[in-house]
Amino acid sequence: MNIRSFGRYAIVALASLGLAACGINSVPTKEEAAKAKWADVQAAFQERANLVPNLAEVAKGAAEQEKAILTGVVEARAKATSIQLSADDLNDPAKMAQFQQAQEQLGAGLGRLLANFERYPDLKSIANYQMLQSQLEGQENRIRIAIRDYNEAVRDYNTTIRTFPDIIGAKIIHGAKPMVPYEAVTPGAEVAPTLDMTPNGSATAAPAAGANDNTPAPAATAATN
Repeated sequence: MNIRSFGRYAIVALASLGLAACGINSVPTKEEAAKAKWADVQAAFQERANLVPNLAEVAKGAAEQEKAILTGVVEARAKATSIQLSADDLNDPAKMAQFQQAQEQLGAGLGRLLANFERYPDLKSIANYQMLQSQLEGQENRIRIAIRDYNEAVRDYNTTIRTFPDIIGAKIIHGAKPMVPYEAVTPGAEVAPTLDMTPNGSATAAPAAGANDNTPAPAATAATN
């Protein structure tokens, strides 16, 4: 390789490094990572919504008051599943707020229904109810983890597009906009629930480990936003 060819390769290499340093590669990479995490959040919420029909079957053994609450849960489920936030909407605070409010209503309704069910020993002894209660508790924890991971990806992306030198590529080439994190506005909504699964216990919500990690998430006994 002669000196002239070496010089050309060197220039190309330096230019590539310069482009990478200006966010040409890092910005879209982190944007796609955040979008992928959002897909996980939506999947987790959908899985929770899928449990509502099973809950309706269990509620047949409850009193009229619980059936009234169930009606609200079913209606909240319909609204929550009708509002979809695409990856292209993640920089729209209004759309994110609408999605959060719908999920909050469903989470609050589920929490009230489960708390009321605890008054029925016969109902609590049904194997299907015990299994469903366990599934709901596990799903709330999966939602919490999915939201935590999404918020971390958003934080990483938003930091990248606002700091030098990535801001050059973010603003000039990509026209990148900050993404909106998932924020629960209801006090206590960032705390994952701990449901009492003992035969004679009652459903309670207790702070989970890491509740102070500023990662909002829905809870079965608190409104999810």
